[in-house]
Amino acid sequence: MIKWKDVEDVDILPGVSLTMEGTVVKVKGKLGESEMDFRNNYVKLTHKENKIVVSESKKNKKTNAIVGTWASEIRNMMKGVSDGFEYHMKIDYTHFPTRVSVKGDSVLIENFLGERSARLASIIGNTKVSVKGDRIVITGIHKRHVGETAANIERATKIKGFDLRIFQDGVYLLKGEN
Repeated sequence: MIKWKDVEDVDILPGVSLTMEGTVVKVKGKLGESEMDFRNNYVKLTHKENKIVVSESKKNKKTNAIVGTWASEIRNMMKGVSDGFEYHMKIDYTHFPTRVSVKGDSVLIENFLGERSARLASIIGNTKVSVKGDRIVITGIHKRHVGETAANIERATKIKGFDLRIFQDGVYLLKGEN
């Protein structure tokens, strides 16, 4: 049974300023600025005193899903510019010591399983990656960018053609934002 969300209210967090220009929502906070274009014929955003109202004009499954998605996107934008998002990863290896470093807009993974060539994982957007020992910390104001960067690093160390029960080397997510 579907619970219809004709309208969903999103309260604006204290310390965050939110402006709307047409379908573009801009959010400013202490950590930076984020903007996103919310364009749809059947779902509308309206800015009232200290809240954003996401409402649908056509009742069907798609527009109902978009109402919840947009409300959560706006909440994530406000949380990102006020508190930020942080993911923690761990570098695991058994025999060959894996070295991880940041070079420009990519993460360089060297000596993984004793390979001579380095593996690269791209850093998305303005995400910051820091490596200390066997821990990697990924921070940023965009939840999508931080999560995608963590996924790129994990995907770059995927092992193919070996028994994963024995070869457990890689970079794995320890803690992330929900």
